Amino acid sequence: MPRIVAIHEGTIPIKSSISNAYISFREMDCSIAAVVSDVTRNGHPVVGYGFSSNGRYSAGEILRRRIIPRLLQAPPEELLTEDGTNIDPERAWEVMMRNEKPGGHGERSVAVGVVDMALFDLAAKIADLPLCHWLARRYGLGEPDEDVFVYAAGGYYAPGKGLSELQDEMKRFLDLGYRVVKIKIAGAELAEDLERIEAVLTVLGGDGSRLAVDANGRFDLDTALRYGEALEPYGLFWYEEPGDPLDYALHATVAERYSGPLATGENLFSCADARNLVRYAGMRPDRDTIQVDPVLSYGLVEYFRIQDMLHRHGWSSRRCVPHGGHQFSLHIAAALKLGGNESYPGEFQPTGGFADSAVVQNGRIALTDAPGIGFEAKAGLHEVFLGLGT
Repeated sequence: MPRIVAIHEGTIPIKSSISNAYISFREMDCSIAAVVSDVTRNGHPVVGYGFSSNGRYSAGEILRRRIIPRLLQAPPEELLTEDGTNIDPERAWEVMMRNEKPGGHGERSVAVGVVDMALFDLAAKIADLPLCHWLARRYGLGEPDEDVFVYAAGGYYAPGKGLSELQDEMKRFLDLGYRVVKIKIAGAELAEDLERIEAVLTVLGGDGSRLAVDANGRFDLDTALRYGEALEPYGLFWYEEPGDPLDYALHATVAERYSGPLATGENLFSCADARNLVRYAGMRPDRDTIQVDPVLSYGLVEYFRIQDMLHRHGWSSRRCVPHGGHQFSLHIAAALKLGGNESYPGEFQPTGGFADSAVVQNGRIALTDAPGIGFEAKAGLHEVFLGLGT
């Protein structure tokens, strides 16, 4: 009967000079965690690792005071599968959320998501399976996708970054094997943003369907509509998060007026929020994309609930492309047959990105056969986890 014997947590900086329309990442950090079991392999304990996705600050206080103590104080059998052979992330999730009121998600959803990732990593490692295959067996999902569509997110605003530097960045993405790229908008005036878009389209041979743009929720309704009118002729891959993520009325109006694909959801942190999005925000299941990040929204346990809700509202899992750009969501995308996964080539290190040996071919990436999520195949990140004392 496996047991959790220790849980370590820490904080690491992102330290980047880039910014989007709303925030700079200079002071951004993230939480990391290691869940240590009494199972041993090759003389070492089997450990599950997790971290919070970029874009939200570390949640160490919540982890230390509420989430981790609940797991360590629970009877060991309460955290196990029915047959007692493995850690059960769903039962552990219920323990983590004990005595928490609904609503008011905030950073609590981030803290739970960090440990949820580590628990799924641990369970798959104990079973000696890559996470996508463990998920497929556990939940009867059929064979995972062999590879996953990924797009390269970049095009941030940065000191000294002009049009030529932006074009060089996009060329590097294409050289790495990506076909679709994304840049930021809304951090400049419309005329300047259109210049940036057209500069990137030159690199893409004029094909707007290979370029996504992201406003990071910056616009009021009038500005969102003005941008939409200017963007529509380009035939973009998508126009992302035009307004405040919880302003469903704004989004519904944009959807009425902008015929191209829209994308949003990375700043929604629960199934209830996602349900309101599809009920009230005018989202169109034939063209729009839902970007809920499993790690920021209470983890994969909650993400399963979101997928079930979307299915009941007529949405295909292929219309979901999670925010985050890391290996956990890559496994989730393969197992749940999502539409793809975000990628940040060169940004948000050491947590962002995939295995060191990963190769993008024609905009798709295959997963490794390493047990669990495979963080051990990402040397820089694995070294950080080992620094937690595991």
